[in-house]
Amino acid sequence: MQAGNAHYRMAKDLPAAIPVFPLAAVLLLPGGRLPLNIFEPRYLQMIDEAMSGKRLIGMIQPALDGSRREDGEPELCPVGCLGRITSLSETGDGRYLVSLQGVCRFRLADELDVKTPYRQCRITPFIGDLTEDAAADDINRAALLKAFRAYLQANDLEADWESVSRADNAMLVNALSMMAPYGAAEKQALLEAPDLKTRADTLIAITEISVARDGDGNSSRMN
Repeated sequence: MQAGNAHYRMAKDLPAAIPVFPLAAVLLLPGGRLPLNIFEPRYLQMIDEAMSGKRLIGMIQPALDGSRREDGEPELCPVGCLGRITSLSETGDGRYLVSLQGVCRFRLADELDVKTPYRQCRITPFIGDLTEDAAADDINRAALLKAFRAYLQANDLEADWESVSRADNAMLVNALSMMAPYGAAEKQALLEAPDLKTRADTLIAITEISVARDGDGNSSRMN
């Protein structure tokens, strides 16, 4: 797996502990690119310190059941995704605009007792994410595109289909999973899918269910 100028090939290339950024209904997948608007002071500090080190942070959702720790902070989902900061710009009003590229998923082992204002966790990475997924060739690309066309039409949405048509199967599945306007539970199911084919099948199923029950036509654009 290459992210920016860095290559990640085996477990020793990855840290045992990482800073984490809990964010609901936001999905990062290996190879995907996620834009972030950072403005909260503790996460500005997290980005500063990540940039002075290996540029790696973990995206993870708050627990889906809404449970919280004694200090009021949300509990975390069991699986997140490690990302490398590949670009950063300052806005002039105290914010960072960051581009994060997915490296591999991880299972949360335990949360560390730290003095930093942001949270840090010990992780077990999904090493298989660092190599090409053999299931990519088994994806029903036609069914995936058909489901998303139906979703877009039902909701009066648009997409850059020229870019979609050029994407290979892995990029297509992960990009559509990340941009899909679904909720936290659906995003977590897509993240935790054991392989690319299962993720594609899950995305098709979620999309077909959404099309069947949702006739809301709020206009937007997916690109």
